[in-house]
Amino acid sequence: MAASKPVEPQSGLPRWQLALLVGTPIVLGVGAVYLWNRSRTKQRKGTGERKTPEGSASPVQVLFGHHTHAQSCPLDRAQAAKNKGNKYFKAGKYENAIQCYTEAIALCPKENKSDLSTFYQNRAAAYEQQWTEVVQDCSQAVELNPRYIKALFRRAKALEKLDNRKECLEDVTAVCILEAFQNQQSMLLADKVLKQLGKEKAKEKYKNREPMMPSPQFIKSYFSSFADDIISQPLQKGEKKDEDKDKEGEAAEVSESSGYLKAKQYMEEENYDKIISECTKEIESCGRYTAEALLLRATFYLLIGNATGAQPDLDQVINMQDANVKLRANALIKRGSMYMQQQEPMLSTQDFNMAAEIDTRNPDVYHHRGQLKILLDQVDEAVGDFDECILLRPDSALAQAQKCFALYRQAYTGNNPSQVQTAMDGFEDVTRRFPKCAEGYALYAQALTDQQQFGKADEMYDKCIELEPDNATTYVHKGLLQLQWKQDLDLGLELISKAIEIDNKCDFAYETMGTIEVQRGNLDKAIDMFNKAINLAKSEMEMAHLYSLCDAAYAQTEVARKYGLKPPTL
Repeated sequence: MAASKPVEPQSGLPRWQLALLVGTPIVLGVGAVYLWNRSRTKQRKGTGERKTPEGSASPVQVLFGHHTHAQSCPLDRAQAAKNKGNKYFKAGKYENAIQCYTEAIALCPKENKSDLSTFYQNRAAAYEQQWTEVVQDCSQAVELNPRYIKALFRRAKALEKLDNRKECLEDVTAVCILEAFQNQQSMLLADKVLKQLGKEKAKEKYKNREPMMPSPQFIKSYFSSFADDIISQPLQKGEKKDEDKDKEGEAAEVSESSGYLKAKQYMEEENYDKIISECTKEIESCGRYTAEALLLRATFYLLIGNATGAQPDLDQVINMQDANVKLRANALIKRGSMYMQQQEPMLSTQDFNMAAEIDTRNPDVYHHRGQLKILLDQVDEAVGDFDECILLRPDSALAQAQKCFALYRQAYTGNNPSQVQTAMDGFEDVTRRFPKCAEGYALYAQALTDQQQFGKADEMYDKCIELEPDNATTYVHKGLLQLQWKQDLDLGLELISKAIEIDNKCDFAYETMGTIEVQRGNLDKAIDMFNKAINLAKSEMEMAHLYSLCDAAYAQTEVARKYGLKPPTL
């Protein structure tokens, strides 16, 4: 889709594949596992608190309000008080249970740290929704037993209730590591808190960010996804000065009176930083190309991540009933893509449907709506849109490759081997008929990687690089392939570093590098990589995702410092 993910207009599979490509699923480092591949279970009724106190009943039976003979050993008396508290707890008499656990704490010898930590944890459980007291008692328990999972998890939940998400995340990170990422309850809490933190930080950061123009390769890739876009077409003969009509090998000069035509000239020169200001001149002078200038300015606002600036321009073009219908349809595609990026799928769908109504024979509408349908897991409808695009424009290699991908993804997730093979045969046909389409090779390589045909996938990436040597994302995918195929960490990192060398604005490369560094245990370096990606994010949603990864890595540094806990590394 044109602007649904402007940092990677043709990057192939979405990021839910990243964890699979890297290898060992370290939840809080990779992020993608818990953001996509977890299977959700029904939530328990009530608060979800663990209601069972710790410690089995003592052989000495303790009945409500009745003691047996007094024991001479302080620990025995403490255990008896705890067992009495457990009886009250199970009966729902929490105040009585608290009194008994308090007695157990007072009686327990200080050197019996394991027992004492249990008593504190049990009293924390009895405090119910007195969150401050829960945190205090769990902290005592953890101080006595730093790897006490129950106490850490209970404190994490209480900290969440107190809106202390940073420390909550640290505790639940420790729990996830101690449980080897096998307990869904703790993983879901980690997911929830990371998303909340990411959204909070991104909201503040994004509104104060400095707009940044993406790399020329990215901009060219973005515009190449449109076949029927007037504003991305070269200057026409009638738009050039007469004296420059016959010049070859250099950009034509245009009339100084037209800001839009000047902006088009800058497009041809790849002098992208001047385009918005020239479009503004055209708009303010109410020039002949006002509609075109509004659309071009909106497009570059989207490219630099300024959706707030883009929307009024898009709205104005869409509402220009006398404007060229292709301009209006293109504006609807871009606004629809923007809405999808903002997680507004209904508004997005409405815009794409309106575009199809006003310009029924525009292949771009169906191509980009097909990509929207893939994101919404409406694969059958996506294939129908790609078919319509191909019918209108049979030479659209991109639409044919993405149709194959849609069919492959449907077959792969549906575990249908015969349909998987049909989709793979489709990729073969597309790459044979369109040997110059880098996207076809890239998507085929992703499918081959899924099928563990690593050698052939590597060949497909090499063909991508041959066709588009300046496309950084291909080097990232090829680097990830080396990790999965050969476990060659050095080559994988070398290729991702090459991606950054080619395009130092490729946030996908920084994010992937950070993810790998988390798995290597180089958390400080990972945090640095994530922060670089954050500064390059083109949308608030993308920035929130990156902050989640960064916060997860930072939480692991704190857990390692406090408790000496580290997840397994590559």
